[in-house]
Amino acid sequence: MIVFPMQVLHIVLLTIHVTVASAELSFSKLKLLKCYMRTTMTQRILTRFAPVALESEVLEKIDYDDIIE
Repeated sequence: MIVFPMQVLHIVLLTIHVTVASAELSFSKLKLLKCYMRTTMTQRILTRFAPVALESEVLEKIDYDDIIE
């Protein structure tokens, strides 16, 4: 009768390691996803502002009062 509780104990102990490892893996994947999202968002913003930086001379010549009126 003592053998049965020992088997249950072994199963529980082995299951805990797998559960902890899968939780750590999911947090690791979440961290990678967040890093990817930050990088792509930054890249999109830089891509949108690149023409403004490249055409700064043209932008300096624009009279914004005429555009507003």
